[in-house]
Amino acid sequence: MTVTLATPLSQIALSPNSAMSVAGLTWQHYQLLLAELGSDRTSRVAYDAGTLEIRMPSQFHEILNRLLSKIIFALAEALELGLVDIGSTTLNRPDLNQGIEPDSCFYIQNAHRVQGLNPEIPADCLPDLAIEVDIASASDKKLSIYRAIGIPELWVYRKNQLKIWHLQEQTFVEAEYSLAFPSVSAAQLQTWITLRESQTDITVIKAVRQFCQSIHETDS
Repeated sequence: MTVTLATPLSQIALSPNSAMSVAGLTWQHYQLLLAELGSDRTSRVAYDAGTLEIRMPSQFHEILNRLLSKIIFALAEALELGLVDIGSTTLNRPDLNQGIEPDSCFYIQNAHRVQGLNPEIPADCLPDLAIEVDIASASDKKLSIYRAIGIPELWVYRKNQLKIWHLQEQTFVEAEYSLAFPSVSAAQLQTWITLRESQTDITVIKAVRQFCQSIHETDS
């Protein structure tokens, strides 16, 4: 099977903070185009029942994505939780005709099941938390993909606001607190993002560690 486009996807140069869609693709088309794009790229893809979206992150997008990833790492370390970061690994569900590359995703509650540098991940072991920084494209379309795949928690940054979503009975419900980090609220995450507007990553990480220390002191 072949896919014919006016210009090969690998030769299409998207500008930062932009996205494009290709409709009418089968799952086999999607897999062939993924192979054509390769893994050595900065773009992200999402496939939903015949439509492939490719988006190119901007500098602002990546700063936020990496900041949230560092916050997650600092929380897991300070709260003595397991953590396996698999970045923007493609999450495919051929049985559902859907796939997506999160900005970042993590095993936390299930970190013990995916230890090692190249683990065999059980089919029933999904990432516990994913990040979507919604700047180049609408996250509403992606919520349906995450819902179908079964990701239990999603952090979405959109329109200058961080929201936490929990998957409950096949529906995403906005939540005040994180499932992976029950003491961390969306408001607290927003505070750390606001701090980064005038400070560096290190300043934010120090604030995260101080927050975790206050939790330990309260619990002791």
